[in-house]
Amino acid sequence: MDKDLSKKMATLDPLFKKRVEELFKIINESVSDLYDAATHDEKTGLYNNKFFENILDMEMEKARRKEEKLCLFLIDIDFFKKINDTYGHVKADELLKKLARVIKKQIRKSDIAARFGGEEFFIILPETSLKKAKKLADRLKKSVKSDKTLKKYGINISGGLTEFKKGDTKRSFKQRADKALYKAKKSGRDRIIAVK
Repeated sequence: MDKDLSKKMATLDPLFKKRVEELFKIINESVSDLYDAATHDEKTGLYNNKFFENILDMEMEKARRKEEKLCLFLIDIDFFKKINDTYGHVKADELLKKLARVIKKQIRKSDIAARFGGEEFFIILPETSLKKAKKLADRLKKSVKSDKTLKKYGINISGGLTEFKKGDTKRSFKQRADKALYKAKKSGRDRIIAVK
């Protein structure tokens, strides 16, 4: 609350002041809820695609301007349709949430994990070389394999990893990660492929 508002609030009847303060609290909570709804995927709690696209623009501009490293990691759950068909959509949604929690545990606070669609996830890795990004990708893959719930339902991931290049557009950057993912799937799945 700013100083002018605090002065005005001090002159109010105590009961009325309390009610106004309660209303301010409700408004602040509502704004916070609206922000979360606008930026997060409702199934996984990760960022949504729209937020991801905006952040990717900003991170690419920062990498260009400051000549910093930036990596992009695209993850796909192997044979997720089979999981859906075998265990149903409710269980599949639970497994998506569980994978999202595993992803969150393995990334840094500065990394941005988003659900891209269906069973695909993007992770933006600011100030990260391809070598360091590979280590994170391997650690994440091991965490997925060792998680009891994901293991029980046979959840494996394939991933495509790439590093930002000076002349990249958002499209070329994302396409390179997608081609790396495609390569991982074509070469047997359950693996991470990194391309420059």
